[in-house]
Amino acid sequence: MIDELLPDPGFINGVGGRPESHCRRAIVDAIFYVVDNGIKWRALPADFPPFLTVFKYFTRWEAASATEAILSTLRARVRLATDRQAEPTAAVIDSASVRGAETVGAGSRGYDAGKKVNGRKRHIAVDTMGLLLAVLVTGAGTQDRDGAKPLLTVLNGFCQRISLVWADGGYAGKLVIWARETLGLALTIVKRSDDTTGFHVLPRRWVVERTLAWIARHRRCVRDYERLPEHHEAMVRWTMIRITSKRLTNKV
Repeated sequence: MIDELLPDPGFINGVGGRPESHCRRAIVDAIFYVVDNGIKWRALPADFPPFLTVFKYFTRWEAASATEAILSTLRARVRLATDRQAEPTAAVIDSASVRGAETVGAGSRGYDAGKKVNGRKRHIAVDTMGLLLAVLVTGAGTQDRDGAKPLLTVLNGFCQRISLVWADGGYAGKLVIWARETLGLALTIVKRSDDTTGFHVLPRRWVVERTLAWIARHRRCVRDYERLPEHHEAMVRWTMIRITSKRLTNKV
């Protein structure tokens, strides 16, 4: 299912390079193993191809935007299988701060005073089924409203049918006006009642919070171990590729 969506090696297109010596299924399984178990690349079991080879494919496919294309196609297949249109018309956004390991450089990390987390923050947008549409990784000190602007810009670029976005109270204020005037998006704030105590399921917001929980179940995403923010974004996308492909093959 995933193989046909991966970019072809260079020698097939006549641009040079050697034929691939490892099965692509083994490469993808190795990436899934790292994402799910949270191990170092060097700790890949000997059953998989060499870790340098796996990491090379990981970076090469990410540079070619392969994970975005794979996730987009798989998401459309899941939506069609549930009698929905392939492209969504509404989205939900939220963010989560995660602690950064020592491999996260000072230039790309920050401190979230509200959550008391030193590391990075991932901003995500999902459809009404909780399937990932876009992800952006910033320093943990970035305010939700500031991170939402580039996230919504990316979302508006490749999901042009989306006209409605739900968010929590942290996105209220000038962002609502900016989204309407700049991107033509209706940003609707779902606020928690002031007199509510304890846990309470809020309309629409629970969808994106559930997706954040799905991502956090994969150990590589519990903390941020990546040197580059782009690689953490790739880890989140590979996590959702694993979840979405399992749903399509009824192995959830």
